[in-house]
Amino acid sequence: MNFIAAVDKNWAIGNKGKLLARISEDQKYFRNVTMGHVVVLGRKTLEEFPNKKPLSGRINIILSRNYDYAVEGATVVHSLDELMDELKKYSSEDIFIIGGQTVYDMMVPYCDKAYITKIYKEYEADAFIPNIDNIESWKLEASSDLKLFDDLEYNFNEYINTNPMIFENNKQN
Repeated sequence: MNFIAAVDKNWAIGNKGKLLARISEDQKYFRNVTMGHVVVLGRKTLEEFPNKKPLSGRINIILSRNYDYAVEGATVVHSLDELMDELKKYSSEDIFIIGGQTVYDMMVPYCDKAYITKIYKEYEADAFIPNIDNIESWKLEASSDLKLFDDLEYNFNEYINTNPMIFENNKQN
């Protein structure tokens, strides 16, 4: 299982329900990495998308505690157990956790790969993900050159988790 996020210097991902920055190359990177795969996200994250619609070209699985919540073109689950049962239908390599904070907190321990866009700036924020630079089992595998967008420096990084929690799925690779 994978997760993908853009983080600031403090591993913040958002403020007041919004992304910290919109970097066009990061948005293209996100689209390229997740296209054709399964994306797992929370209801609040979905509601930040254009027209509050699921991402096209991907299987969208939305986590919401509201049992009346329904989304055309997506599967809605209501608990970690229900989510794990749904994810058993897919190869672990095809699954991408895309936010928000609650979903990352639940699912990052199960992930064995992370795609992190690091933005070298500190933002006012109220949503964070675990700083995997400080978690012994996560190892930086690849890092792009530093890039510049307006006044923002950022780069793309790939990490491997050498000790993820076991995700039991029925799907054979």
